[in-house]
Amino acid sequence: MRHLLSTLILLTVALLWTACQETGEPAVDSPPELEEIGEVPEYAMVIHGGAGTILKENMTDERAAGIREAMNAAMDAGEAVLREGGSAADAVEATIWVMEDSPYFNSGRGAVFTNAGINELDASFMTGENQEAGAVGGITNLKHPISAARAVMEQSEHVLLTGKGAEEFAAGVGLEVVDPSYFYTEERYQSLQRALEGEKVEQEKIDVDKKHGTVGCVALDKSGNIAAGTSTGGMTNKRFNRLGDSPIIGAGTYANNATCGVSCTGWGEYFIRYAVAYDVHARMAYAGASLQEAADAVIHNTLVEKGGTGGLIALDAAGNIVMPFNTPGMYRGYLKAGGEREILFYE
Repeated sequence: MRHLLSTLILLTVALLWTACQETGEPAVDSPPELEEIGEVPEYAMVIHGGAGTILKENMTDERAAGIREAMNAAMDAGEAVLREGGSAADAVEATIWVMEDSPYFNSGRGAVFTNAGINELDASFMTGENQEAGAVGGITNLKHPISAARAVMEQSEHVLLTGKGAEEFAAGVGLEVVDPSYFYTEERYQSLQRALEGEKVEQEKIDVDKKHGTVGCVALDKSGNIAAGTSTGGMTNKRFNRLGDSPIIGAGTYANNATCGVSCTGWGEYFIRYAVAYDVHARMAYAGASLQEAADAVIHNTLVEKGGTGGLIALDAAGNIVMPFNTPGMYRGYLKAGGEREILFYE
């Protein structure tokens, strides 16, 4: 059905262009986006594992191989859903589960520590078909925060639940609860110790790189529906139950079938201030920008001008994928039906 619709749109645009040429009406040099319209994949997916100072010279072969293996496993899980005709929402959840279980990423089991020495997890979920959304913030005992965000979306009248209330709700709907010690990794704990030692040298020093992490996924299914999800442990040494953009709909996550799905990673305060995920959608919806134009404008212009750092992943209904970032690197990857797949770390 989607391929038939694409063909009809293609023919319509071509006829209109031809008519404009014959009548002398202004027209572009070639029918707009004909190739793009004609190549809509059956399904597509894009993921990220955080942006920041990711440099090849600081990366061991062993670590690079482990991260790549984890990202491939995450995409395998999501593609298995999409290939069988499953929903974009199911694919996003399955993909992020794998990344939440991996100690390589700042979400789930690899989450960073707060100043108090605990792990506080945030996540959000949104579906493009109806703009339904759910999110959780500051949770400490749920194995898969992304599932809690989806449960808020599907099984409550709310959008955002936080802290003990979010944990109580999630447990009540049957989600897996774990002891907080499950999230401990020695690498993240040592990162906290270095941050605490740094405070002794310069009180309240802010290291921008500590703000980067997060995992996310955006998927397009065979029915043409888009879903997006984001999950994070926030920033190392955060205080006062701080929340970043990841659990904020419109800042860290957004989805609309008419435009695109977006998941962000970076310095969350800036992504909140400038409603980064929603801004990509808005530029497409109201200004007619392409996905690439919209995403580049937000990441490379809006954020850079204000001092914000990070990146985003996004895809649109035609299966176009973008992964812009303004940091030295971003763990990112994508796949499309037919076997196209790529994983990238650096610029």
